[in-house]
Amino acid sequence: MNLNYNIKKESDPIRQNYYPHFKTFSAPTADTLFLLVLSILALESVHSIRFLYQHFLSGITKKSLNAFYHACSYAKADYSRFMNVTVRTTLHLIPNLLKTQPVFLCIDETMVTKFGTKFENVSKLFDHAAHNGSNYLNGHCFVSLMLCIPVWKHDKISYLAVPLGYRMWQKKESKLQLAASMVRQVMPEFSQNKNVIILCDSWYMKKSLVSVVDEYPNLDLIGNARSDSVIYDLAPAPTGRKGRPAKHLQIFSEPKKSSRMVTSAVKDGGAKRLFFSTVSPEHLEIFCVWHEKAPLNQTGSDWMQYIPLFLYSFRWNIQVSYYEQKTFWSLCSYMVRSCKGIEMMVNLISISYCAMKLLPYVDNEFADYKDKSVQEFRFAVSEGIRKQIFFTGFVQNIETQIKSKSVINAIKQVFRKHGCHL
Repeated sequence: MNLNYNIKKESDPIRQNYYPHFKTFSAPTADTLFLLVLSILALESVHSIRFLYQHFLSGITKKSLNAFYHACSYAKADYSRFMNVTVRTTLHLIPNLLKTQPVFLCIDETMVTKFGTKFENVSKLFDHAAHNGSNYLNGHCFVSLMLCIPVWKHDKISYLAVPLGYRMWQKKESKLQLAASMVRQVMPEFSQNKNVIILCDSWYMKKSLVSVVDEYPNLDLIGNARSDSVIYDLAPAPTGRKGRPAKHLQIFSEPKKSSRMVTSAVKDGGAKRLFFSTVSPEHLEIFCVWHEKAPLNQTGSDWMQYIPLFLYSFRWNIQVSYYEQKTFWSLCSYMVRSCKGIEMMVNLISISYCAMKLLPYVDNEFADYKDKSVQEFRFAVSEGIRKQIFFTGFVQNIETQIKSKSVINAIKQVFRKHGCHL
């Protein structure tokens, strides 16, 4: 019995979910990356590739440790396409009755602290949420996208949040430009969706990203802006006359017809928040009554104008995803030096996390885990993988012993025929 074959056979649902991500890679690279994903699911922590190899991979494959390092850092593998595959897979899960509901693209960045200077592109970064006594940390910054789609949950509409991918900020371009390029890469996958809405905070409410909204008729934006933000109209076209033309026209540029809302402060002297929305509540086909959570399911005709403000709350899902991946999925524990290797490892962890969120909706065999946490489902999958490894190894040992006994008995019979004793 072949151990490697049996592991692949038993992990068919997982393999079917992942292999579309690797289909453009060479067969050896695809197989190596799939084994890495399998090891991420099988072990509760991912300290390094060496750790995965020593505690899992060396027992199920004859590939060397260097093969896994090479697949991450040097193989001709375009991991940026992971986002497109994840989007296509996720959009197929939207029920027919909910096809007209809006879907959301959440944008944010997260910091990863690293010690030392051996990692490529490591630098001092400002982090307003740092808890180390300083607002600066030594590490990497990743810009990421998350997709939220409507699904049924106990006859109510719930939004399933799926991270799409990470890109390391390497200071060759701004984080705004990096986020805009990620949005442009996945937007062709949304050609059949009527309403795609970007959700972002005040950092991303600037020209480089806001201008993307004008490039796609089905794309809108709901964002939080600083109260002192000033947005100007586009510069006028050259007239051919002498003198320098004006840099700006009128204050406030509307990428599309937009609305503005200012929230009041909870306490006296507290901060007020300014929100911009390019989507009109009248143009949104959203079934408020069927939503599982307030305040959307309590929205009457008097509150319809505030729906964009309520929808902005879905952006918090990306923060929950950061917390879960950093705490339970070892997102910060990568031990690869090159930028390509780091991005590959981070995105492999991300698609592993995605699979645990998508499989309960893709395969009815796992439907019971729709209401359970991603970590609980991962533990169940991990336990199943380890049991299969133990069972297959046990059968291999029995087969070896049976074959050995058969050989010994055959030799004994030969010796007896010749009048000898063994």
